[in-house]
Amino acid sequence: MEPVSPGEWIGLIAGKGRFPIIFAENAKKLGYTVSAVAHVGETDPALEQVVDRIHWIRIGQLNKLIRALKDDGVRQAVMVGGIKKTHLFSDVRPDLRAIALFSRLKVWKDDGILRAIAKEIESEGITIRESTFGLRDILVPVGELSKRRPTKKELEDIHFGWAIAKEICQIDIGQCVVVKDKVIVAVEAVEGTDEAIRRGGALARKGAVVVKCSKPQQDLRFDLPAVGPGTIEVMREVKASVLALEADKTIFLDREDMLEQANRAGIAIIGMAETLSVNRDA
Repeated sequence: MEPVSPGEWIGLIAGKGRFPIIFAENAKKLGYTVSAVAHVGETDPALEQVVDRIHWIRIGQLNKLIRALKDDGVRQAVMVGGIKKTHLFSDVRPDLRAIALFSRLKVWKDDGILRAIAKEIESEGITIRESTFGLRDILVPVGELSKRRPTKKELEDIHFGWAIAKEICQIDIGQCVVVKDKVIVAVEAVEGTDEAIRRGGALARKGAVVVKCSKPQQDLRFDLPAVGPGTIEVMREVKASVLALEADKTIFLDREDMLEQANRAGIAIIGMAETLSVNRDA
C-alpha cells in the first residue's frame, strides 16, 4: 500500500455486517482518517465509534452520498458490506441522481448496478478501491482450515455443489448452494447465505455441505463473498457439517473466532482453489 499522508481521508461506503467495522479499524491503524457513509437500517451503528466522521443516508440517496465524501475531501473510497436485497423492494429512497442512473441500466443485476454506481462516484474524482484495500490475511487461503477434514462423501458433495454454485454465480442469482448426497437442497437467492443455509439444512436434516464461491470475473471492488462466526452459528443450528469456500476470493471475518466455533461444533472448513484441486481420496 502507498504511504499515507498525515490526515489523509479515505471514504467508507458501508453496508451491513462486521466488515465495515473491521475495515475502519484497520484503516485507522494505517493512519487514515475515515469518512463513512452509512445506510439507515443496514449499517451497524457501532461503526460510529470507530470512524472519524459518519454520514447517515437512506438507500438510493446517491447525490447525498457523493456530496458527503466530497465535503470531507475524500479522493479514494471503498464499498464494504452488502445491502440486504429484500430491502430493495421496500426501503429504497432514490434521489433524482439515482433515478437518472437507474434509468440508464439495461439489466438490473448486482454487478451492473454496483459498477454503474462506482462509475458515477468516480466521475466526481473519487476512486473506488478494492474492498480488501489495506487488509492483509483477510482472504480465505487454500486448504483445510479446521481441525476436522471433510470425509470422502463430503468431498464428493463439495465437488458436485461447486459446479452448480459456479453456474448460479455466472447468471447472478447467488453465491451459495447447500448439498446433501449430491442433491441440491437450497440455492441462495435474495434471502442471503444464512437463510439459504437454514432452509437447506432443515431439508437435509443433518450433514449438509455448504459451498460458497465468487462470480466469474469477480470485481474485487465489491460483492466479494464473506463469511464469519455468524455463518458457523447458523450451520451449527441446522447441523450442517462442511463449509467449502473459494480461496483468495472470499473474505474471512473474525477468522480466529470463526475457526474456534467451527472446531467446537465439528464443522469442517476448506478453502478451494479455482481449479478445484481438492484430494478426492481424503
